[in-house]
Parts: sequence; structure tokens; C-alpha cells
Amino acid sequence: MKKTAVLALGGNAIIQAGQKGTITEQFRNTRESLGGVVELIRRGYHLAITHGNGPQVGNLLRQQEAGEKEGIAPLPLGVLNAATEGTMGYMIEQSLQNRLLLTGIKKEVITITAQVVVDRNDPSMLNPTKFVGSTYYTREQAEKLKEELGWTLKEDSGKGYRRVVPSPKPIDIIPAKTVKELVDEGQIVITVGGGGIPIYIEDNGTYEGVDAVIDKDFASALLAKMIDADLLVILTGVDKVAINYNKPDLQELDVLTIADAKKYHADGQFPAGSMGPKMLAAIDFIEKGGQEVLITSIERIVDAFEGKTGTRIVR
Repeated sequence: MKKTAVLALGGNAIIQAGQKGTITEQFRNTRESLGGVVELIRRGYHLAITHGNGPQVGNLLRQQEAGEKEGIAPLPLGVLNAATEGTMGYMIEQSLQNRLLLTGIKKEVITITAQVVVDRNDPSMLNPTKFVGSTYYTREQAEKLKEELGWTLKEDSGKGYRRVVPSPKPIDIIPAKTVKELVDEGQIVITVGGGGIPIYIEDNGTYEGVDAVIDKDFASALLAKMIDADLLVILTGVDKVAINYNKPDLQELDVLTIADAKKYHADGQFPAGSMGPKMLAAIDFIEKGGQEVLITSIERIVDAFEGKTGTRIVR
């Protein structure tokens, strides 16, 4: 019986903390992140892969601002999302092709740029919440950037201030039918990179871009639902989900029901800037028919499949 999974790679795994984000670093990190992909294939899953783009699109935004000072017309945020779908999709696609070749697994790997429909009146358009870029600023620097460049910055987990941009919820994924057809055939599809390219639908039915970044976990959960996936794997920076994070009474969770997940979220255990979107995406996926969500780190993904680590969210 066919099994289908969506595996969501974090953009922070491809540009790691403390790195400049050179293409050499990104390719190396990408190659090292693919153990879980190969393991899922070995376990018989048909597979779609998504990825974040927070550090990457943040760097592109900085490049636009630097270029504007030299008289180069900047590209809008929606177009930069499309750019990261292409560049990061290329890195993942080629790295996975090489890994499969060396492993002796014959699978086609295809990257599809995805337009993702959002509501142009989504509340986040007026209240940006999505962190982009990997640079932290002091309060004084944040005030200066707000005044000089018109940025919106918010404090991130006590580490400093980071730039935030609008992050509307995804409503529909334009190429989902095509993705499902390819995945059902056994081909590996990389899509919805960085949450996809945000668009809205005009009154006459035509499409128009939006300057925003869609949260990749929400987009991944929607994709998983639309291609009838059984399993959603969300890779992040920790081995397990925990409550009372960064406190003496920290408690790591092996299995979490959606009822408990809702309770912990309501109690403020999963902040909006870190585990919150992942948990809400997990709840939504399972409530709409998914069987299981696995949250763990890239480094421990194979161990997580063997039940040695990771947090499983179930009905």
C-alpha cells in the first residue's frame, strides 16, 4: 500500500548559525541534510520535499538595499521568494540526485516553483510577524534601521532584534494537483520552497503577487493535505519538542496528542517565532486527515525514524 510523506527542511539548516552563507557552505549543508530523505525512500514512502528560506531571502533583501544605493532597481519580496525557490531547489535537487546515484536508488527528482494563494487582507499584512535574515540587532540598531530603511523589527527569543515581514496564511497551492500526480508516480518533488510565492486572486480570476513570506510549516501542512500525505516531517533545530523551554524544569516530549498540543499552545509553551507555527501546522494537518507529524532535528532524523528521538504528534 502506497505511503506518502512531506518532508520540510528548515532554511536555517542550509545556512547555519555563524556562517556567512556562501554557496559552498549551503551546498555542503544541503548534502548533509539528506539522510532523512534517503531513509524515507528506503521505508517505501513517496515523497515531496519543502524548505524554508528565512536566512536566504533575508540576505537577498539586504543585497537589494545595497544595490539600490548604486542605482540598481530592487526586486520586490515576492520575486525574491521565487528566486529562492529556484536557487535552493537547484541545490537540493542536485545534491539529492547525486546522493541517490551513489546509493543506487533510481528516482527522478524535480523542482517545481509554486504559487500559493493568500488573502490580500490577511491581518499579518498590517502586522508583520515572519523573521527573515540571520542577523540580530540591538534595540538602538533596530530603531536606526526602522528610521532609515522603514524596516519592521521585533525581538526574537531574547537574542536581539530581527527584521520581520508579512506572513499571510496559505489558502491554496496552484500546482498541487501536478505535484500529487508526480509524487503518486514515485517521483520526488521539491516544491513550496520558502512557503511558496505568495499571490492573491483578483476579482476577474487573474493572479497578482504579494510582498510577503509564507511560513513554510503552514504551507507544508497544506501541501501534505492536498496530496493526501500520511506523514509530515518537520525538521528544526532541536531533537524534540519541549515545554518549559530554557527553564530548569524543561520537559522533552516523545508523543503529543493534538489535544495536549492545543493546551500547551494556549498556555504559551510554543512561541510564535519558533515552535508555534510548527505545532499549529501539525495540529491542522492531523485534524484534516493526516496520520502523524514528526518533529526533530536534521542531525537525528534517522534516529527519529527508529523511535530513538523526535516528537510525534498524533490524533
